Amino acid sequence: MHTKYDFSQLDEGRVVYVRPVSVADLPEDVKEQAMGQDTLYAVHRADGERLALVKDRKLAFVLARQNDLAPVTVH
Repeated sequence: MHTKYDFSQLDEGRVVYVRPVSVADLPEDVKEQAMGQDTLYAVHRADGERLALVKDRKLAFVLARQNDLAPVTVH
């Protein structure tokens, strides 16, 4: 599961932030797609805009790097 975003549209910096997100805190339509996961991982721009939601931390880092971004962990 992931949210589609056109990463080529990023115009601010190369750093993105990866953080865990409780599925319980997400909108109902996203919860339905979470396939039993309790936690998803969000990739955010520095301004806080969520770029993607994925099923695990490793995938979040891979997604960011595939788009020439520099992921860092945020708590």
